[in-house]
Amino acid sequence: MNTRGMRSAVVWILGAAMTAATGGCASQPELSAPEVQVAPYGTAGNEIVWALAPLRNESGVSQVDVLAVSDTFVGVLTEVRGITCLPMNRTLAAMRALEMASVNSPTDAKRLAMMLGADGVVVGTITAWEPYDPPKLGMNVALFARDGAMATAPTGVNPVSLANSPVDTRPAGFAERPLAVVSEHLDGKSHEVQMDVRRYAEGRHEDTFALGWRRYLASMELFTQFVANHLTARLMQSERLRLARQSAPVYTPSNEGNTTETLRQAGVPVGRE
Repeated sequence: MNTRGMRSAVVWILGAAMTAATGGCASQPELSAPEVQVAPYGTAGNEIVWALAPLRNESGVSQVDVLAVSDTFVGVLTEVRGITCLPMNRTLAAMRALEMASVNSPTDAKRLAMMLGADGVVVGTITAWEPYDPPKLGMNVALFARDGAMATAPTGVNPVSLANSPVDTRPAGFAERPLAVVSEHLDGKSHEVQMDVRRYAEGRHEDTFALGWRRYLASMELFTQFVANHLTARLMQSERLRLARQSAPVYTPSNEGNTTETLRQAGVPVGRE
Protein backbone atom coordinates (compact mmCIF):
# COMPACT_ATOMS: atom_id res chain seq x y z
CA MET A 1 0.00 0.00 0.00
CA ASN A 2 1.41 3.39 -0.97
CA THR A 3 1.78 6.35 1.39
CA ARG A 4 -1.42 8.06 0.20
CA GLY A 5 -3.43 4.86 0.70
CA MET A 6 -2.05 4.36 4.21
CA ARG A 7 -2.89 7.99 5.11
CA SER A 8 -6.48 7.60 3.89
CA ALA A 9 -6.90 4.40 5.88
CA VAL A 10 -5.61 6.05 9.05
CA VAL A 11 -7.96 9.02 8.58
CA TRP A 12 -10.93 6.69 8.04
CA ILE A 13 -10.11 4.64 11.15
CA LEU A 14 -9.72 7.74 13.30
CA GLY A 15 -12.99 9.17 11.98
CA ALA A 16 -14.84 5.94 12.69
CA ALA A 17 -13.43 5.80 16.20
CA MET A 18 -14.46 9.39 16.95
CA THR A 19 -17.97 8.76 15.59
CA ALA A 20 -18.38 5.68 17.76
CA ALA A 21 -17.08 7.51 20.81
CA THR A 22 -19.35 10.52 20.39
CA GLY A 23 -22.31 8.32 19.49
CA GLY A 24 -21.88 6.29 22.65
CA CYS A 25 -21.66 9.34 24.90
CA ALA A 26 -24.38 11.51 23.32
CA SER A 27 -27.35 9.16 23.48
CA GLN A 28 -30.80 10.46 22.66
CA PRO A 29 -32.63 11.85 25.74
CA GLU A 30 -35.64 9.92 26.96
CA LEU A 31 -39.00 11.41 26.10
CA SER A 32 -41.61 12.02 28.78
CA ALA A 33 -45.25 12.83 28.10
CA PRO A 34 -46.61 16.06 29.62
CA GLU A 35 -49.67 16.12 31.84
CA VAL A 36 -52.88 16.25 29.79
CA GLN A 37 -56.20 17.72 30.93
CA VAL A 38 -59.28 15.56 30.31
CA ALA A 39 -62.82 16.93 30.34
CA PRO A 40 -65.21 15.06 32.67
CA TYR A 41 -68.18 15.15 30.31
CA GLY A 42 -69.70 12.03 28.77
CA THR A 43 -70.57 13.10 25.24
CA ALA A 44 -71.00 9.79 23.38
CA GLY A 45 -68.17 10.60 21.01
CA ASN A 46 -69.10 14.25 20.47
CA GLU A 47 -66.83 16.90 21.88
CA ILE A 48 -68.07 19.81 23.94
CA VAL A 49 -67.63 23.19 22.22
CA TRP A 50 -66.38 26.12 24.27
CA ALA A 51 -65.67 29.71 23.39
CA LEU A 52 -63.44 32.12 25.27
CA ALA A 53 -64.58 35.72 25.41
CA PRO A 54 -61.68 38.17 25.06
CA LEU A 55 -60.21 38.71 28.50
CA ARG A 56 -60.59 42.13 30.07
CA ASN A 57 -57.63 43.97 31.51
CA GLU A 58 -58.19 45.06 35.11
CA SER A 59 -54.54 44.84 36.14
CA GLY A 60 -53.85 48.58 35.95
CA VAL A 61 -51.03 47.91 33.46
CA SER A 62 -51.80 49.41 30.08
CA GLN A 63 -49.20 47.49 28.03
CA VAL A 64 -50.88 44.11 28.49
CA ASP A 65 -51.59 42.50 25.12
CA VAL A 66 -55.04 41.21 26.01
CA LEU A 67 -55.64 39.44 22.71
CA ALA A 68 -52.28 37.67 22.92
CA VAL A 69 -53.09 36.41 26.42
CA SER A 70 -56.56 35.36 25.23
CA ASP A 71 -55.07 33.50 22.27
CA THR A 72 -52.72 31.67 24.63
CA PHE A 73 -55.66 30.67 26.81
CA VAL A 74 -57.56 29.40 23.77
CA GLY A 75 -54.55 27.25 22.83
CA VAL A 76 -54.48 25.70 26.30
CA LEU A 77 -58.23 25.01 26.29
CA THR A 78 -57.87 23.37 22.89
CA GLU A 79 -55.42 20.89 24.39
CA VAL A 80 -58.07 19.56 26.79
CA ARG A 81 -59.28 16.17 25.61
CA GLY A 82 -63.03 16.20 25.08
CA ILE A 83 -63.29 19.94 24.46
CA THR A 84 -63.09 21.98 21.27
CA CYS A 85 -62.36 25.65 21.89
CA LEU A 86 -63.27 27.98 19.05
CA PRO A 87 -60.52 30.25 17.67
CA MET A 88 -60.40 33.77 19.04
CA ASN A 89 -60.86 35.28 15.57
CA ARG A 90 -64.17 33.45 15.20
CA THR A 91 -65.36 34.68 18.59
CA LEU A 92 -64.36 38.26 17.75
CA ALA A 93 -66.22 38.03 14.43
CA ALA A 94 -69.37 36.85 16.22
CA MET A 95 -69.08 39.70 18.73
CA ARG A 96 -68.73 42.22 15.92
CA ALA A 97 -71.83 40.80 14.26
CA LEU A 98 -73.70 41.19 17.55
CA GLU A 99 -72.23 44.69 18.05
CA MET A 100 -70.94 43.44 21.40
CA ALA A 101 -67.82 45.21 22.66
CA SER A 102 -67.34 42.79 25.57
CA VAL A 103 -69.16 40.07 27.49
CA ASN A 104 -70.44 41.77 30.65
CA SER A 105 -73.35 39.58 31.77
CA PRO A 106 -74.85 36.09 31.50
CA THR A 107 -77.20 37.51 28.87
CA ASP A 108 -74.23 38.54 26.75
CA ALA A 109 -72.74 35.06 27.20
CA LYS A 110 -76.03 33.51 26.07
CA ARG A 111 -76.19 35.64 22.93
CA LEU A 112 -72.57 34.84 22.08
CA ALA A 113 -73.07 31.13 22.68
CA MET A 114 -76.14 31.05 20.45
CA MET A 115 -74.29 32.88 17.68
CA LEU A 116 -71.33 30.49 17.88
CA GLY A 117 -73.26 27.30 18.62
CA ALA A 118 -71.14 26.77 21.72
CA ASP A 119 -72.03 24.70 24.78
CA GLY A 120 -70.09 26.92 27.16
CA VAL A 121 -68.46 30.33 27.33
CA VAL A 122 -65.44 31.18 29.48
CA VAL A 123 -65.36 34.81 30.63
CA GLY A 124 -62.42 36.25 32.49
CA THR A 125 -60.27 39.19 33.52
CA ILE A 126 -56.56 39.80 33.98
CA THR A 127 -56.10 41.09 37.52
CA ALA A 128 -52.29 41.29 37.73
CA TRP A 129 -49.52 41.36 35.12
CA GLU A 130 -45.81 41.79 35.82
CA PRO A 131 -43.52 40.43 33.08
CA TYR A 132 -40.32 40.77 35.09
CA ASP A 133 -38.24 37.88 36.41
CA PRO A 134 -39.83 36.32 38.37
CA PRO A 135 -43.15 37.11 36.66
CA LYS A 136 -46.57 37.56 38.23
CA LEU A 137 -49.93 36.94 36.61
CA GLY A 138 -53.40 37.02 38.10
CA MET A 139 -56.65 35.95 36.43
CA ASN A 140 -60.30 35.40 37.26
CA VAL A 141 -62.29 33.12 34.95
CA ALA A 142 -65.90 31.92 35.04
CA LEU A 143 -67.54 29.13 33.03
CA PHE A 144 -71.10 29.65 31.82
CA ALA A 145 -72.99 26.73 30.27
CA ARG A 146 -75.87 26.57 27.85
CA ASP A 147 -78.93 25.14 29.59
CA GLY A 148 -78.88 21.35 29.31
CA ALA A 149 -75.30 21.23 28.02
CA MET A 150 -72.43 19.61 29.93
CA ALA A 151 -74.86 17.69 32.15
CA THR A 152 -76.51 20.83 33.52
CA ALA A 153 -80.11 21.05 34.67
CA PRO A 154 -82.23 24.21 34.67
CA THR A 155 -82.29 26.17 37.92
CA GLY A 156 -85.19 25.13 40.16
CA VAL A 157 -85.79 21.79 38.41
CA ASN A 158 -85.45 18.60 40.45
CA PRO A 159 -83.04 16.30 38.54
CA VAL A 160 -84.93 13.21 39.76
CA SER A 161 -88.33 14.42 38.54
CA LEU A 162 -86.73 15.62 35.34
CA ALA A 163 -85.28 12.16 34.67
CA ASN A 164 -88.67 10.51 35.33
CA SER A 165 -90.63 12.98 33.22
CA PRO A 166 -92.13 11.49 30.02
CA VAL A 167 -91.56 14.76 28.17
CA ASP A 168 -88.66 17.19 27.97
CA THR A 169 -89.55 19.94 30.44
CA ARG A 170 -86.27 21.81 30.18
CA PRO A 171 -86.80 25.44 29.17
CA ALA A 172 -84.45 26.89 26.61
CA GLY A 173 -82.06 29.29 28.22
CA PHE A 174 -78.70 29.94 29.77
CA ALA A 175 -77.65 29.59 33.39
CA GLU A 176 -77.65 32.94 35.17
CA ARG A 177 -74.83 31.83 37.44
CA PRO A 178 -71.54 30.32 36.30
CA LEU A 179 -70.90 26.63 36.79
CA ALA A 180 -67.40 27.36 38.04
CA VAL A 181 -65.39 30.39 39.07
CA VAL A 182 -61.61 30.26 39.46
CA SER A 183 -59.38 33.04 40.73
CA GLU A 184 -55.58 32.84 40.88
CA HIS A 185 -52.67 35.17 41.53
CA LEU A 186 -49.48 33.27 40.68
CA ASP A 187 -46.12 34.73 41.70
CA GLY A 188 -43.04 33.24 40.09
CA LYS A 189 -40.94 33.72 43.21
CA SER A 190 -43.17 31.40 45.24
CA HIS A 191 -41.62 27.96 45.74
CA GLU A 192 -45.05 26.36 45.40
CA VAL A 193 -45.52 28.05 42.02
CA GLN A 194 -42.02 27.03 40.95
CA MET A 195 -42.76 23.40 41.81
CA ASP A 196 -45.94 23.58 39.73
CA VAL A 197 -44.01 25.18 36.86
CA ARG A 198 -41.41 22.42 36.95
CA ARG A 199 -44.13 19.77 36.88
CA TYR A 200 -45.87 21.55 33.98
CA ALA A 201 -42.62 21.90 32.02
CA GLU A 202 -41.88 18.18 32.16
CA GLY A 203 -42.34 16.81 28.67
CA ARG A 204 -42.75 20.30 27.19
CA HIS A 205 -39.11 21.34 26.84
CA GLU A 206 -35.82 19.82 25.72
CA ASP A 207 -33.20 19.12 28.35
CA THR A 208 -30.68 20.85 26.10
CA PHE A 209 -32.05 24.30 27.03
CA ALA A 210 -29.66 26.10 29.34
CA LEU A 211 -32.41 27.27 31.71
CA GLY A 212 -34.27 23.97 31.68
CA TRP A 213 -37.73 24.27 33.21
CA ARG A 214 -36.88 27.74 34.51
CA ARG A 215 -37.34 29.12 31.02
CA TYR A 216 -41.07 29.19 31.88
CA LEU A 217 -40.19 31.77 34.53
CA ALA A 218 -37.88 33.77 32.26
CA SER A 219 -40.50 34.28 29.52
CA MET A 220 -43.86 35.96 30.18
CA GLU A 221 -45.33 34.19 27.16
CA LEU A 222 -44.37 30.77 28.54
CA PHE A 223 -45.46 31.75 32.07
CA THR A 224 -48.84 32.76 30.63
CA GLN A 225 -49.18 29.26 29.14
CA PHE A 226 -48.50 27.77 32.56
CA VAL A 227 -51.04 30.04 34.28
CA ALA A 228 -53.71 29.29 31.67
CA ASN A 229 -53.07 25.56 32.12
CA HIS A 230 -53.28 25.95 35.90
CA LEU A 231 -56.65 27.73 35.67
CA THR A 232 -57.93 25.17 33.18
CA ALA A 233 -56.99 22.35 35.53
CA ARG A 234 -58.94 24.02 38.33
CA LEU A 235 -61.95 24.46 36.04
CA MET A 236 -61.83 20.75 35.16
CA GLN A 237 -61.54 19.85 38.84
CA SER A 238 -64.51 22.03 39.74
CA GLU A 239 -66.61 20.50 36.98
CA ARG A 240 -65.59 17.00 37.99
CA LEU A 241 -66.75 17.68 41.56
CA ARG A 242 -70.01 19.22 40.32
CA LEU A 243 -70.82 16.18 38.21
CA ALA A 244 -69.91 13.85 41.08
CA ARG A 245 -72.33 15.68 43.38
CA GLN A 246 -75.05 15.52 40.72
CA SER A 247 -74.66 11.76 40.35
CA ALA A 248 -74.78 11.11 44.11
CA PRO A 249 -77.90 9.16 45.16
CA VAL A 250 -80.83 11.28 46.34
CA TYR A 251 -82.51 9.98 49.49
CA THR A 252 -86.33 9.95 49.64
CA PRO A 253 -88.65 7.86 51.87
CA SER A 254 -89.95 5.98 48.82
CA ASN A 255 -86.54 4.60 47.85
CA GLU A 256 -85.18 4.04 51.37
CA GLY A 257 -84.96 0.27 51.01
CA ASN A 258 -83.21 0.48 47.65
CA THR A 259 -80.68 3.18 48.44
CA THR A 260 -79.68 2.64 52.08
CA GLU A 261 -76.64 0.53 51.24
CA THR A 262 -75.67 2.85 48.38
CA LEU A 263 -75.88 5.84 50.69
CA ARG A 264 -73.72 4.11 53.31
CA GLN A 265 -71.09 3.34 50.68
CA ALA A 266 -71.15 6.99 49.61
CA GLY A 267 -70.55 8.10 53.20
CA VAL A 268 -74.03 9.55 53.72
CA PRO A 269 -75.44 9.03 57.26
CA VAL A 270 -78.59 6.91 57.26
CA GLY A 271 -81.03 6.69 60.14
CA ARG A 272 -79.21 7.00 63.47
CA GLU A 273 -75.73 6.35 62.07
